[in-house]
Amino acid sequence: MFRLTVDAEIELGLLEERHAENLYDLTERNRAHLHEWLPWLDSTQSALDSKSFIRSALEQFSKNDGFQAGIFVQGELAGMIGYHFWDWTNRRTEIGYWLGATYQGQGVVTRATRRMVNYALQDLELNRVEIRCATANAKSRAIPHRLGFVQEGLYRQVVWHYNQYLDLVVYSTLAAEWQG
Repeated sequence: MFRLTVDAEIELGLLEERHAENLYDLTERNRAHLHEWLPWLDSTQSALDSKSFIRSALEQFSKNDGFQAGIFVQGELAGMIGYHFWDWTNRRTEIGYWLGATYQGQGVVTRATRRMVNYALQDLELNRVEIRCATANAKSRAIPHRLGFVQEGLYRQVVWHYNQYLDLVVYSTLAAEWQG
């Protein structure tokens, strides 16, 4: 299976169906924490839902249209990170991520995202990487700031999230400016 080593502590890897129970358990333990920002939680009610997600993620990878990877910290599933798509015509992608609460504040997502950006711009030879975050999600927004992304603009009321619309801030980096 596809793996990317981040450092001695962190590895990113495609999930297999055998990971469904672990993914669901991580999601369930962090449901209250994640609910504030992730609209897909209500449709994840069992390990079967996690297995379905893993199947669709593997299909995405097989179609050469991005991938969703588990973030493993010292071998334990800690969260998810992925490319929402690969736009080969325009040489761009968008990264999304989430992390269990007990793993936050340790630089895990920053290190994982840096590795994903390096992979996109160097290995895949893409030109542009975007990250979109809810305007009020300070922890998520800190990641592109730390990595030197440029804040480009705002998508107003673009995501329907639990009875309200959220605005998203758009960040990007380009191959010519990335300091990796």
